Amino acid sequence: MDRSSSDEALVSKIVESNDTFLFAILYDRYSNKVYNKCLGFVKNTEEAQDLTHDIFVQLFVKLRTFKGRSKFSTWLYSFTYNFCVNYVQRQLKKRKEKEVLTDDIQNYSNRHDEEVDDSEIYKMKADKLAKALDRIDVAEKMLLFMKYQDGMSIKEIMSVLEIGESAVKMRLNRAKSKLLEIYKRL
Repeated sequence: MDRSSSDEALVSKIVESNDTFLFAILYDRYSNKVYNKCLGFVKNTEEAQDLTHDIFVQLFVKLRTFKGRSKFSTWLYSFTYNFCVNYVQRQLKKRKEKEVLTDDIQNYSNRHDEEVDDSEIYKMKADKLAKALDRIDVAEKMLLFMKYQDGMSIKEIMSVLEIGESAVKMRLNRAKSKLLEIYKRL
């Protein structure tokens, strides 16, 4: 086993031997990507570093649950997103912050089911967009990150979230609609 081995081969060998040296190879390959995803959720470098560390500790423990039904990178991506979403939700609950449930979102009606064009998202100004993203639900933010920050296709999102195509499209459209509604009010 060396650094050029496939992810799947490394995972198999790590699960078999609990070899931390081999796990370090996976860490080297993916730690920056995981860190950047974490930073997108917490906006604090130290907290993102802590989350990255926690993710890799949990990953080592849960590596044997990887069944190879998708690429390892897709599985890790899903693992990271779920970990971050759970972390943010726990933090919100601990602090009893209701920032995500602003009046804008509470007054939002699910009647906004008309298709939202992607060009509307691309026109947004970065600073105002960041404020709007902070005001939407974490799960919706995750979907938007997958689509626009990470360039994932509907099929890739389906695989990561393990939901159907129509569910992905509906959730994505609702998230875009909410984001646009909040953005326009800022």
